[in-house]
Amino acid sequence: METEVPAILRARETIGPERFTFHSSRMRMTHVTPEQLKAMDADSDRCAMELSDAHVDVLGYACLVAIMSMGLGYHRTSEERLHTRTVENGAPAPVVTSAGALVHGLRTLGAKKIALIAPYMLPLTRTVVDYLTHEGIEVLDYKALEIPNNLDVAAHDPGRLPGLARALDHTDADAVVLSACVQMPSLGAIEEAEQLLGKPVVSAAVCTAHQMLRALNLPAVAPGAGHLLSGAYAEAPPVG
Repeated sequence: METEVPAILRARETIGPERFTFHSSRMRMTHVTPEQLKAMDADSDRCAMELSDAHVDVLGYACLVAIMSMGLGYHRTSEERLHTRTVENGAPAPVVTSAGALVHGLRTLGAKKIALIAPYMLPLTRTVVDYLTHEGIEVLDYKALEIPNNLDVAAHDPGRLPGLARALDHTDADAVVLSACVQMPSLGAIEEAEQLLGKPVVSAAVCTAHQMLRALNLPAVAPGAGHLLSGAYAEAPPVG
């Protein structure tokens, strides 16, 4: 999130007049386990308060599986609660979670059937699949890379992802999720994967950037980030 979302916003600055600053507050998590994810999510209120001190215009919650592991539909609860924290702090700002953004991004594309790649261990990957299924998105096939260490997730070579995506059963998929995790880099491989697969390819980070721009009432378009940010969905309704 701290590399790919700023990269998308910098790319947008080459085609639009708006300029962006990026601020972050961290929730601790070293190993991607249900226990650490739950503790991490409990710290999100503090982060929202810290960032609202800076009077930011939009907040992005940058852990997809932390949200999804808290229960079906939890992104709505989280977004509402964290927005309330900003209101209480006198600096109201919309909140976009990467979990909610992935759901909304896929719906924006009209993708009812997908295939996906996730770095998580198999049980957490199944949690992601179940979460999306509950939201009306059928996961036809998925690949769990089973990388337990969060730093190793960040070090995964994005150049491997198009080949891994091609190996999925994606024939009937409306779209492919190249990275169902904002920690696993994929931005540089999104357009290559689209050309290889012949269909829209997104990531949690791309969907988060799309939703953050729409929450700001700005056209959601950025070069080099795939079909969702190509301009075809620049004025898509934000989550509301």
